[in-house]
Amino acid sequence: MYENVVVPAEWVAERSGSVRIVDVRDAWEFDGIGHVPGAVNLPFAEFRSESGDEGMLPGAEVWESLLSAAGIAPDDDIVAYDDTHGVFAARFLVTAELYGHPPDRLHLLDGDFSAWNREHRTTTESPSPAESEYAVGEPEQSPLVDYDTIRAALDDPEAVIVDTREAWEFAEGHLPGAVNLDWRDLVDDDTRGLKPANELAGVLADVGVTPDTRVLLYCNTARRISHTYVVLRSLGYDDVGFYEGSLTEWTERGGPVESEAE
Repeated sequence: MYENVVVPAEWVAERSGSVRIVDVRDAWEFDGIGHVPGAVNLPFAEFRSESGDEGMLPGAEVWESLLSAAGIAPDDDIVAYDDTHGVFAARFLVTAELYGHPPDRLHLLDGDFSAWNREHRTTTESPSPAESEYAVGEPEQSPLVDYDTIRAALDDPEAVIVDTREAWEFAEGHLPGAVNLDWRDLVDDDTRGLKPANELAGVLADVGVTPDTRVLLYCNTARRISHTYVVLRSLGYDDVGFYEGSLTEWTERGGPVESEAE
């Protein structure tokens, strides 16, 4: 189990000089609204691609270029945040893990920029980091699972396939036997961060997701499952599959889909 996967603002503030902080919001938000002091801006659109290495990953060369320009080294501790409960920041962290960044050095700011802004200083001054030579590597244990793995899991009573989209999307069409867990059910609208651990355990248990189950995650394009994946990792789940292709690939390949009407 990795420690400090999801970290409070105080944790980040105390380590502002020793961690690399990444803001994945659009540039106009970073520059115009302000950002966490010392943060570099790597907008979500810059590391999101439909023609990368695996599904929606941007490609190794693109990733190396982005992190090198931001002055990030392969062994840096990274804290990522957005202003949308962490879902876009989580996608950044999962991408980093899939490209070989040590998982124990990847952290999600609990809450988001709005949560930080309530009690901590912000700035509009952009840093000018010295360029690094970031190189991707192979993860020690990749959470990626492919179409065939998910197809086989449809008949596996030991696995639970989790659809992290909204209820109306699930009702319109989902993988046979999947359970619906809207990623937003794991966050608190008031604090903007994760719900308390005991509440999270209850929400997850209600859909059959417990630490001893094999969990396979999907959504439409792997953004929303990134948040759920990070949350499960923070709770000590060690058998979580990340279906990068998600429903986009599934339907393109003719995978079976069922709806609530059926």
